[in-house]
Amino acid sequence: MPRLTRSVPKYRKHKASGQAIVTLDGHDLYLGTHGTEASLNEYDRLVGEWQANGRRLPTKSEEQPSTTVAQLLIAYWEFAQGYYVKDGKKTDELPGLKIALRFVRQSYEDTLITDFGPLSLETVQQRMVQAGHSRKYINKNIGRIKRCFKWGVAKELVPVQVYQAIATVSGLRRGKTEARETGPILPVDEATIEATIEEVPRIVADMIQFQRLTGCRPGELFVLRPCDVQRNESVWRYIPSTHKTEHHGRARTIFIGPKAQEVLRPYLLRPAEAVCFERPTGGAFQRTNYLKCIHRACDKAFPPPKELKLKGEELKAWRKKHRWSPNRLRHTAATEIRRKYGLEAAQVVLGHSSADVTQIYAERDEQRAKTVMQDVG
Repeated sequence: MPRLTRSVPKYRKHKASGQAIVTLDGHDLYLGTHGTEASLNEYDRLVGEWQANGRRLPTKSEEQPSTTVAQLLIAYWEFAQGYYVKDGKKTDELPGLKIALRFVRQSYEDTLITDFGPLSLETVQQRMVQAGHSRKYINKNIGRIKRCFKWGVAKELVPVQVYQAIATVSGLRRGKTEARETGPILPVDEATIEATIEEVPRIVADMIQFQRLTGCRPGELFVLRPCDVQRNESVWRYIPSTHKTEHHGRARTIFIGPKAQEVLRPYLLRPAEAVCFERPTGGAFQRTNYLKCIHRACDKAFPPPKELKLKGEELKAWRKKHRWSPNRLRHTAATEIRRKYGLEAAQVVLGHSSADVTQIYAERDEQRAKTVMQDVG
């Protein structure tokens, strides 16, 4: 016969968030900041209702709303830190998500979930506009907030009606908002690339050249290993172990022509599963240190004229105008390929083909990519 117990669930501290927590019927209920009188009162209320209801939580129709927006954000952030991880490393989704959730928390952290509606989300949206964020970035962050509430529905933290209501908030439309528009990503001209290469270490110069010749993404460059390169044809194939669109079920092949082969060849002497382009201090390059290295080189290659004596915001504006990012090298490659071979060839080489292409079209595209890279790459 099972042992009967009339013990009361404990008031505990959730270490990751600093919140007080109690577990009732297998559900973790957040109570507010641990050790505060408010959290103790909330604990007494929930446990009292649980006991009065036959040691079970009230049904949804009986339950009074108690979850706050802050409690939802804390729970979702904890989930996101474990979910947005790729190859053991946190992805670039997390910094953007953190900014999005911060805007909600600043205005609505003590608001009950049931009191957060479409007008609340529109207020958050407008505050992003006032903060100077671009229209596209705001729309992306509003999508992240909606995704947080959708997750909350699945975890029974958010009533489904609340998510359905805020889902009706539309994204900002071009020409219908005060939010600024971002300019197009432009290619980098050859003179600028060459001047920058003069100011970077040899390994970074080779990375720039390889990316320029193949049109690969920076992330594909960082994970390149000798074992990923097939060298049994005149145009080599690089099949990344991980890439940007793999979660859509799309394959990615990067074709390496003779010029890029000469750049890459010395780095293929490394161990088969080691990254080709390793930082001088050890380990693979990351987006931030690759970008900073290029920006430092740009500052050296394109200093402001001495007679201008720029400083403060003026110097910052000068540097922004004369710096370029690695992603622009893809646009440089795309521009050249499109000019010589047409739009479709550029889409194929850079991996922009639609996901539902048939096998026949895939074979045709592969042959076209090989032909292009035999000449360009």
